[in-house]
Amino acid sequence: MCVNRLAGETSPYLLQHADNPVDWYAWGEEAFARARDEDKPILLSIGYSACHWCHVMEHESFEDEATATLMNEHFVAIKVDREERPDVDAVYMDAVVGLTGSGGWPMTVFLTPEREPFFGGTYFPPEARHGLPSFRQVLNAVAEAWRDRRAEIGAQAGALTEQLRRGAQTRPSADPLTTGLLSSAVRGLRSQFDPVWGGFGGAPKFPPAPTLEFLLRRGEHELVEKTLDSMALGGMYDLVGGGFHRYSVDREWLVPHFEKMLYDNALLVPAYLHGWLVLGKDRYREVAQETLDYMLRELRLPGGGLASAQDADTDGVEGLTFTWREDDPVPRELLRPFEHGRFIVRGELDPDLRARLLELREQRPKPLRDDKAISSWNGLALAAFSEAGRRLERDDLVDAARELAGFLLGPLSTEGGRLFRTWRDGRAHTNGFLEDYADVANGLYELHVATGELRWLNESRRLAKLAIDLFADDERGGFFHTPADGEQLVNRKKELDDHPTPSGNSMLAYVLLRLARVYGDDELEKRAVSVFRLAAPMLPQAPSAFGHLLCALDFHFSPPRELAVIGPPDSEVARAALAPYEPNAVVAFGPSDDVPLLEGKGYVDGRPAVYVCERFACRAPVTEPAALSG
Repeated sequence: MCVNRLAGETSPYLLQHADNPVDWYAWGEEAFARARDEDKPILLSIGYSACHWCHVMEHESFEDEATATLMNEHFVAIKVDREERPDVDAVYMDAVVGLTGSGGWPMTVFLTPEREPFFGGTYFPPEARHGLPSFRQVLNAVAEAWRDRRAEIGAQAGALTEQLRRGAQTRPSADPLTTGLLSSAVRGLRSQFDPVWGGFGGAPKFPPAPTLEFLLRRGEHELVEKTLDSMALGGMYDLVGGGFHRYSVDREWLVPHFEKMLYDNALLVPAYLHGWLVLGKDRYREVAQETLDYMLRELRLPGGGLASAQDADTDGVEGLTFTWREDDPVPRELLRPFEHGRFIVRGELDPDLRARLLELREQRPKPLRDDKAISSWNGLALAAFSEAGRRLERDDLVDAARELAGFLLGPLSTEGGRLFRTWRDGRAHTNGFLEDYADVANGLYELHVATGELRWLNESRRLAKLAIDLFADDERGGFFHTPADGEQLVNRKKELDDHPTPSGNSMLAYVLLRLARVYGDDELEKRAVSVFRLAAPMLPQAPSAFGHLLCALDFHFSPPRELAVIGPPDSEVARAALAPYEPNAVVAFGPSDDVPLLEGKGYVDGRPAVYVCERFACRAPVTEPAALSG
């Protein structure tokens, strides 16, 4: 008899599978114990709620009684939400890539009862096609191999697991770190650049926000402008409702996979905001504004957190909410064909037309929303709201950022001050991972700059130092993905590349460098540099995979520039000091003698003042905005 155990879970993805005829378990000891007791292999299925092909495979296979019977008879079936357990996903994704040369979701991995992988793949169809075996053929073949060739499976599982462990033991480079790494990365990115449509490589195309941030720092304006312009044309960018879909299936950024992810939008807001500051195009400011409005309208949760995603499908049809028919009130010249008689909007919408279309679209059924809040993604949104709020002079965004910070440090934190990974319906779940601490610490720093309130700077430093305690590798440098006291998987790995969010290592290195300059703390800087030494050999090979790490490395090589601001952020002198795009400057607001950069600095004749410093050697304080331009 099937006993599906997913109904009590918090993950919307797992709950979507709670009525399958599969005898699903969540990841945990109960499932592992049964596998050991009954000597059965584990069938591990990993996906996420907004994943179109995950829905397809559920409908074709996991809802099919005959397929479920095969699964229940021969395997212990475990369902994992990759967003809730990125550690499990990362380990077994490495295994699938090692076995097949590629990865993706839905992902199916077969494990021994000791959780060692021996076979896997991504989507398997219900009937054999396009060179892929059917899912039932795979199930039967694996069950037969488990019964008849156990020694062979054991040897393969052991060898693959050892390969995974070796991959996590990268040693730091002994070569000196030089700015040549940055120059080499720029050359590599130029060689991959699509000069017609922007971005890197061909189809499919994912929005390369961290890479664009790096190129903007390096003055590669043409590459950045072409990409920002092309992505904003419509299609992957939602011209009607604002916000970006996850990626484009073509090189023109036209036909998207229609899911909208919090992390993409949180990363693209500052990319467009900074593009506006540097390149002066008002369209970039509009895109940032519209994306922020989308996030507040569609993703905000009670209590101030933000939901993870909106689904690609509505009522089982991909893109139904976001596409149009010829008889809809959209000018014909703005319609581009999609499928099944539906169209995508691309072109220029005047504000009145946009408002009318949005009002009309709001009457349609909406895609399902994955309403779990993820610490790291909310940390990215916190940084976006904070910086955008001050630069766009929108108090509503700063207020949203304050509420979001309270949510992260309240419901998403333990009584001891550690972070949880996820929260949904009043329940926090799973201890936080490296990226959670890094992204939240970065967001809190940005909130300090936006508000001038010292508590956010203090919390940023507290979380960054706690991350060192929980995740640092004192032997080889860098930081592990999982905490030292966390669950021991078959491999404790380090993430260095963007995937597509900034890796925990790159974001924490960036945060530590910023805090090191505010607090004069050489130990924080050394920890950051240990990340660069691990990644240095990989940067020339695949610079587009290390966009945020390159930003952090650019910061590391930059001349120190510290701004100690005494007084409120809305003072004229503070606004003038913070107005330029200076990504490698650090800022602290006081007065306070508890922050070394601020120590001994006060108002000048009762007036707000800015102290411009380099390694704590400061010029005379400035009280007039005009004096900052010299």
